[in-house]
Amino acid sequence: MGRRAAPKAPLDPVSRENRFPMLASVRRLSKSKAGTVVAVLFLLAILASFALADMSSLAPGGSTPQGVLARVGSEQLTEAELSDIMQRQLQQLREQKPDATYADLAPEFDAIVNGLIQERTLKAYAAEHGLLPSKKLVDAEIVKIPGVRGLDGRFSEAAYRGWLAQNRLTDAQVRSELTTLLLQRLVLTPLAANTRVPVGVARPYASMLLEQRSGQVALVPTTAYQAGPAPTDAELQAFYRQYRDRYLVPEQRVVRIARIGPEQLGNVAPTDAEIAAYYNANRATYAGGETRVLSRASVADRNAAAQIAARAKSGAFAAAAAPAGFSAADVALGAQTREQLASLAGADVAAQVFAAPAGAVIGPVQSSTGFDVIKVESINRTPGRTLEQARTEIAGKLSGEKRKNALTDLVAKVEEELADGRNFAEVAAANRLPVVTTPPVIANGTSPRDAGFKLPAEYANLPKVAFDLSPDDDPVVEALPGDAGYALVAAGEVTPAAPAPLASIRDRVATDFRTKRALDRARAVANRVAAKANAGVPLARAWSEAGAPASSAPRPLQVRRLELAQLGGQVPPPLRMLFSLAPGKTRLVAAPNNSGYFVVGLDRITPGDALSQPALITQVQGDFSQQASSELVAQFLLAAQRELGVKRNEAAIASAKRRFTSGG
Repeated sequence: MGRRAAPKAPLDPVSRENRFPMLASVRRLSKSKAGTVVAVLFLLAILASFALADMSSLAPGGSTPQGVLARVGSEQLTEAELSDIMQRQLQQLREQKPDATYADLAPEFDAIVNGLIQERTLKAYAAEHGLLPSKKLVDAEIVKIPGVRGLDGRFSEAAYRGWLAQNRLTDAQVRSELTTLLLQRLVLTPLAANTRVPVGVARPYASMLLEQRSGQVALVPTTAYQAGPAPTDAELQAFYRQYRDRYLVPEQRVVRIARIGPEQLGNVAPTDAEIAAYYNANRATYAGGETRVLSRASVADRNAAAQIAARAKSGAFAAAAAPAGFSAADVALGAQTREQLASLAGADVAAQVFAAPAGAVIGPVQSSTGFDVIKVESINRTPGRTLEQARTEIAGKLSGEKRKNALTDLVAKVEEELADGRNFAEVAAANRLPVVTTPPVIANGTSPRDAGFKLPAEYANLPKVAFDLSPDDDPVVEALPGDAGYALVAAGEVTPAAPAPLASIRDRVATDFRTKRALDRARAVANRVAAKANAGVPLARAWSEAGAPASSAPRPLQVRRLELAQLGGQVPPPLRMLFSLAPGKTRLVAAPNNSGYFVVGLDRITPGDALSQPALITQVQGDFSQQASSELVAQFLLAAQRELGVKRNEAAIASAKRRFTSGG
């Protein structure tokens, strides 16, 4: 049976390291396992904190219990729970990248699993030692969730139950999320708070950042050695054989695509009878209606309600309700139909309100929540429409639905025919599907044999689909972007990966040969310069004696280690080499893009003294303190694991990883 897959888009790279630039050249604690644990726990804390705001994105989607992936004490991590977390992550990712798939989360999978196990460790440890938050404490967090309060601004059990139903959550799930959040706040945060590294520890590292190195640098460029005779056939053959993998052409496949779109559906216009039936079934929609913009205050005491009503008749409703403790947002009910108001305050109240003119103040009147005062701020009436007036709108809606249903039926018919053993050509012919056959293409859809070939934009993902099939697999049905329909995809002739024939890339190989020859010559000259300099010859004289180009003679180089840290990891090769040398030593390092070789010599090292920059000591002290806080939390969790014991079902974890990272 064919399959449908949402189109995939590459994910923009996101940094997953917790770097401290001031200490980049000193220590990379954030790359330790402990640092990863803390980072993932922080991620899970954010997930849990959604319970305090908008938990609609946390709906589990009806997942059922599956196998257990890990156990820590009394807690366990199941496949269903992991699926829930992965679904949440994918939903968040799709807010930025709508076409993202689980494959885009593959680099995070192990960290997420480890973090979930750490979360279970925290809960199990709290249960073992009587540290679990009380029900009253969790209740206090629940009342902070927007959407669980009644019109009086207080927590409402009915509103809470409605909110749970709306977001497809259970009370137990919400309480579990909040318990995690509270444990992280009450157990882990105090562990990490006020951790302070002594000045005596921070000062040597700060002084090291102020260390200054002085030397010289020069580039032996390949451009100075490009001249020379054209390579012979024998030289090109030898070079091609030595570097044949450089000229490897990826596997190519012929892709056959049969479009399944609206053009195959014929006439899907609705009949007059269908339009009339739809109008009659939705007569309330076309009959017109009335909504009223209302302000409402509901209190328990009739006298208090009467005072609000008296003030409202001579001024703004929000000001009239303010002495009773209501804000403007509390009393603004907005546009309401009669049915909506009846469900909120009762049918009798709704009848009085919808009988009153605009500007009227109704009340005190007893409702289902107390004594109400309601003001009719404005009245909005929508005129009804006859069948003829609504015909065009209904016809368009029914046509869209019929087209969608007909297309779904056609796809199902195609898949049934494939399941019955028909091949691509037979199915395409039987259903009059237009077929596109590509030249041999690689997985990105380009053709090494036809540089001008380009697939239509809606087919851009289909070559990758064909490359996921083996030549013996049945064709598959893939959804096209937007409302473009579907496509039946089959893999045709396969050309295995192999080096391009020398005759077809002779000019490219000749260029690479000349570049390699020039690079070898530049390296030989750079080696001669470095050898002379290491023998005690001043670098400038060694440069001249070795026959290096005078136009790129050595120049002074002076830099502090702190400046390297400020480059954020993008340290040029000569500077990196300068900080790896001993005084009096010279070495060469390759320049980017085969542009030649740098010769770097270190003359002297000037130690730094951070006493002259107390602000830097404070900065380093703060960075180290932050790292120490993370280490304390990580060590606490590791100790808790050793105490409770961790049992991991590695086979089940590996199976889950394959399922998620395969791009599902």
